[in-house]
Amino acid sequence: MAGAHAQMVGSDAEPTTAVSGTADKKALKAANRKLQKTVMRSLSQTRGLDASNILVVARGAVVTLAGSVPKAEQVELAVSAARAVSGVTEVRNDLTIRPEGL
Repeated sequence: MAGAHAQMVGSDAEPTTAVSGTADKKALKAANRKLQKTVMRSLSQTRGLDASNILVVARGAVVTLAGSVPKAEQVELAVSAARAVSGVTEVRNDLTIRPEGL
């Protein structure tokens, strides 16, 4: 009887793994979205930073900042603000400088 029970558990393992994989992907996407929102909130609350043209992308704990800021000093402000967010381990800077009015 113990053999039948072990076999039954083994037959359940594959579907559970497939469902678990899907659940893991959904959880990862949700975590990425949450981190993106948290970083964007931090950027928008940073004094001296115009975050209106910044796009935030999170993949795991790596955050990419893309888009533009009007002044060179704001690039470092954005990177520093993103690094300060809990859960961020790396910030990739793809920001460009685009003076206002252009």
